[in-house]
Amino acid sequence: MNFNKADLELIDKEFEGLRLASLRRCATQKEYEIVLKAFEFANKAHYNVRRRSGEPYILHPIAVAKIVINDIGLGYKSIVSALLHDVVEDTEYTIEDVERLFGPKISSLVDGLTKIKAAMNTHESSLQAENFKRIILTLNDDVRVVLIKLADRLHNIRTIEYMPEYKRDKILSETMFIFIPLAHRLGLYNIKSEMENIWLKNREPEAYNEIQNNLDALIIDKEADIDEFMKPIADYLNNSGIKFKIFRRTKSPYSIWQKMHKKNIPFDEIYDIFAVRIIFTPDKDERAECYQLYVKISSMYTAKIERLRDWISNPKPNGYEALHCTVMSKKGNWIEVQIRTDRMNDIAEKGIAAHWNYKRKNPNLKENQLDIWLDKVKETLANPDIDAIDFLDNFHNDVISANIYVFTHKGESKLMPKGSTVLDFAYSIHSEIGNNAIAAKVNLKLVPLSTVLRNGDQIEIITAKTQKPKAEWLKFLTTSRAKNYVYSAIKENRQSTDAALGKEMLENELKKYNLKLTDKITKKLLNGYQVHKENELYDKISVRMLNLENVVKILKKEKHNSMFWTLQFLNPMNIARSKNSNNENTINPIQPNKDYLLKENPENHTLSYRIADCCYPIPGDKIVAFVSDNGEVIIHKKTCSVANELASIQGERIINAKWAKHTMQSFPARIKLSGVDKLGILHNITRVMTTTLNINMKKVVFESSDEIFEGYLDCYVHNTNDLDDLIKHLRKITGVTSVTRAEITNKL
Repeated sequence: MNFNKADLELIDKEFEGLRLASLRRCATQKEYEIVLKAFEFANKAHYNVRRRSGEPYILHPIAVAKIVINDIGLGYKSIVSALLHDVVEDTEYTIEDVERLFGPKISSLVDGLTKIKAAMNTHESSLQAENFKRIILTLNDDVRVVLIKLADRLHNIRTIEYMPEYKRDKILSETMFIFIPLAHRLGLYNIKSEMENIWLKNREPEAYNEIQNNLDALIIDKEADIDEFMKPIADYLNNSGIKFKIFRRTKSPYSIWQKMHKKNIPFDEIYDIFAVRIIFTPDKDERAECYQLYVKISSMYTAKIERLRDWISNPKPNGYEALHCTVMSKKGNWIEVQIRTDRMNDIAEKGIAAHWNYKRKNPNLKENQLDIWLDKVKETLANPDIDAIDFLDNFHNDVISANIYVFTHKGESKLMPKGSTVLDFAYSIHSEIGNNAIAAKVNLKLVPLSTVLRNGDQIEIITAKTQKPKAEWLKFLTTSRAKNYVYSAIKENRQSTDAALGKEMLENELKKYNLKLTDKITKKLLNGYQVHKENELYDKISVRMLNLENVVKILKKEKHNSMFWTLQFLNPMNIARSKNSNNENTINPIQPNKDYLLKENPENHTLSYRIADCCYPIPGDKIVAFVSDNGEVIIHKKTCSVANELASIQGERIINAKWAKHTMQSFPARIKLSGVDKLGILHNITRVMTTTLNINMKKVVFESSDEIFEGYLDCYVHNTNDLDDLIKHLRKITGVTSVTRAEITNKL
């Protein structure tokens, strides 16, 4: 359908906003004219093309360019590249056309964005991971490509409701597993927060709406107290002649949900929902003036010393600097105060782009942890042996990890991921120090290489020239840098590190149980050992990274898990079956845009399904389904971190699945309870479950201290309605103060 007058007026209106924003970012008239030229070119290329929402397609690149300006703070080349980012992929124009009209640099940025789009649309899991590896390579070439891609992803998920459900699952999972951690690592807090909230709004809409409603009510209830709290601080800053901004902010719905989810606490038990942010222009010494302001505020209000967070002396790995303190208002509410200078706020809001802008203006500016991290990424990618899927896993772990500060024996501070060992630290200094390490002194005490480091530890590595990397080191190393060095060294120094040898060792172990190594057994072992490729499985067996004593246990576990429930189409249809090379039945093809119904009756329907034991969804939960190689459907909660990872690597395996009504089959669930430890409380709880509600209990674990009890109980329910009913009844028991659903973190 061709554009009408209303479409053209909308395009003009949206571009007018971009034009005004571009004027602020363009240094010269020539740069501004190139932005106008890029819009005309993109507008012509996408003319009469619409998005799934029905709006003109050109509104998407305009929106991406606005995010690039307002949320990231990039310059005219990035604005132009954002406007052109879909031209090569979606129209008849080529990258050569872009280079001819806009020059090699903009052409290079557009080419990088085009390749990223192609990579994210790949269906084969290993190729998808390999392409993601190539995407991260652009961090070392020109980080602007990744920054523009983050802007593109943010705008795409703003309109994700127009996508089919199976595509929404893939895109949201990629966003949570890859783009949100990346935005966090690059210091783009606004983008990260908005992506998280959109993810939650789509994954758990009821929880999102409930939290948002509670937030709105709380703001009305508390805003007067916070305004009263801010007034003396504002008066002091005004009287001191300091240029400043002070305002209140609330914790995001996703941050609240995550805290409720992780700690199994209700909304009412989250006490850091409100914060006051102060942004000021320093006179001379910004650090000293931040501390002076903290001293002044803590003289006005009672400070909670243990909640002081000094991100000025020790900035976060993504460059974030600020001073956070928690003080009590006159009405008895704890309020966090965040103190930043203009420069600190610019970096906090716009991340790496702002950091490098300040660094360009001041070449003597100290290198921060973000620069160091990017150097580590570059070093990791330089290793030709690194497997793409391993890289994706390690990269994800690196960008989400918390950090600790430790010190060398000479007193130099070093940032390490939380959970790092002494040997990880050795490799972070130099590969040779890691390769030759035999022990260490931590705080002057001799310790083994596997010792886990704590914040503030001082470490001296002891080396020996005769020492060589050992396969057992891989069992306790945590950083991808150290693992890559050890794995590479073992492959070089041990001829036994050979896939053929590993395969032979596995075959010999299976013979003990009269088993042969078939494709079916290999697939089960790959799942059981959480290994992605056959050669990787055999390699790790040959260096004894994998314990073959567990092989039968793993096979039995896999056999036990593939079972009982069935799945059929909501709209009945035939699925063609074909024979694979082993003469086994496989399903061909799965149609991701069709809906499938999860049924509990044991009829011989087309597909079987099983419940993932990483998250234990029950009927009524929001779910995402994946098809395995043998046609089995595996059901995860939409909020499951394992599902997010799977969808990021195996997005083509997602199908639309819906629960049927379940009345016979029971599903595992866990309830967390706390309250006053009165006589007979446990009897009352179990009586409600077994007598009143006729619910089957599996396990009860309670601990009592100082007349307060906490614990959990595992049970079997038919669906979320049963579970909600149980929670409602338990909350009515005298002495029970809190009842929530909890994640099952171990087998029932």
